[in-house]
Amino acid sequence: MPRYIALLRGINVGGNTMIKMEELRAMFEALAFTNVASYINSGNIAFDHVQKPARSKGTLRAELALISQIEPSIEKRFGRPVQVIVRERSDIERILKDNPFNGEFENDKEMHVLFMKNEMPTDKRDQLMAAAFEGERYAVKGREIYCHLKDRFADSLLTKGFLDKKLKILYTARNWRTVQKLSEL
Repeated sequence: MPRYIALLRGINVGGNTMIKMEELRAMFEALAFTNVASYINSGNIAFDHVQKPARSKGTLRAELALISQIEPSIEKRFGRPVQVIVRERSDIERILKDNPFNGEFENDKEMHVLFMKNEMPTDKRDQLMAAAFEGERYAVKGREIYCHLKDRFADSLLTKGFLDKKLKILYTARNWRTVQKLSEL
């Protein structure tokens, strides 16, 4: 049975879109997902789900089918739309293994991964690389952006709305320690 990780964007951050993890886990169980677990209070949910044969033709298709169940359920249950990105647990392990900055950062606080629903077009990737502040390095691999930020995340290009407003990229970010924990859920 495939194991998935749902990454909810922007919940329980700065007092906005407050959702209790206990209630969120119960909602996932009501969707017939099993072995539901959460990690910290920022919208990281692991679950097992058997995909019907018609929906199991490709990982991305299965993820999008799951998102089409999860997002409306969150809005109905909690009264707010929340964007969700889903990855198979095996993808999380691949992301950890494929880190292009492996061994080049001093602590986990310097590394982040941005999870996107779709791959970033080349022109937008080029804009991101050109706009990077001093001390920031980005690598785009598939549907992830690896971010090595020597300075604080709060002072980075990412908090300036560049990806959201300029590039119009849907993503959610997790620090390296969280990505490591997601592989264990």
